Amino acid sequence: MWQRSLFKAATAAIVALLPAVTPAWAQGYPNKPITIIVPAGAGGPTDTVARLVGESMSRTLGQQIIVENVGGAGGTIGVGRVAKSAPDGYTLVVWHIGQATAPALYDNLKYNVLDDFDSIGRITDVPMTIVGKAGLEAKSIGDLLTWLKAKQKDVTYAHAGIGSASHLCALLLMSAIKVEMTAVSYRGTGPAMNDLVGGQFDMMCDQTTGTTNQIKEGKIKGYAATTAQRLKVLPELPTLAESGLKGFEVSAWHAMWAPKGIPAEASSKLVAALQSALKDEKVIERFASLGTEPVAPNQATPEALKAQLTAELDKWGPVIKASGAKGAN
Repeated sequence: MWQRSLFKAATAAIVALLPAVTPAWAQGYPNKPITIIVPAGAGGPTDTVARLVGESMSRTLGQQIIVENVGGAGGTIGVGRVAKSAPDGYTLVVWHIGQATAPALYDNLKYNVLDDFDSIGRITDVPMTIVGKAGLEAKSIGDLLTWLKAKQKDVTYAHAGIGSASHLCALLLMSAIKVEMTAVSYRGTGPAMNDLVGGQFDMMCDQTTGTTNQIKEGKIKGYAATTAQRLKVLPELPTLAESGLKGFEVSAWHAMWAPKGIPAEASSKLVAALQSALKDEKVIERFASLGTEPVAPNQATPEALKAQLTAELDKWGPVIKASGAKGAN
């Protein structure tokens, strides 16, 4: 009898402990840290966006979000890694317009941008600026355009890889004023900005998230904004349209994707966490200080992102093919 009682007591004790030792796989999503791949160097515009949003999402989801920088080949290395990752919701990618330009630039792209990813949502549309090293002789955008036409290939400009936003902006500028500059390719505009501050090349077209503070601190020269209206954060910069380049508008939209086939629970929680982050006052204030703002709630959805990507593929494909630009895998 005493043995039976002892067995019952032991069984009751084990049952009482079960909630504390429930295996991780039986818990709801997420039950471990999440990684966001940024297909560019640390410190660049996309890295900044991913870290700001990731920090807020981690609070909502109750798990740490780690940002990993995987640059190279115009972002296709990092994006490709995510495409091949387990579709469990623990590996994400934050990327930009480069997702729409890659198919036209890379003949042997290892993934399909529409078929190999689940859309989470758009994040922000970031304006771009034309900037130069502090010692550049041109004092205004008018001076700069005249100088570019005179110097042509003697001018060096940096970009974050073929098909990146910085590359596309430079292509459009060269086409608009009929000049041909010499390109210097980097694994991201973060490291490129360090060299621009150091005067290692002449100029760059980069997002406000990467240029605003450097311009304000006088480390580089700001020449113009690539938007229809002047920027609130940098009101002293004229638009390129004001300088005679009518219709010249370029912005870099950012968004979040996961590998195709993530569980419905993971997808819904990630979408909700992203939308919550875009309403986070800290995120809004930090974005504003960098010259951008979160997209409207109806744009931070999987459906809106799919529509955006499809439209951008149709827009940039012909432009890139006409330029003859090709990326190296």
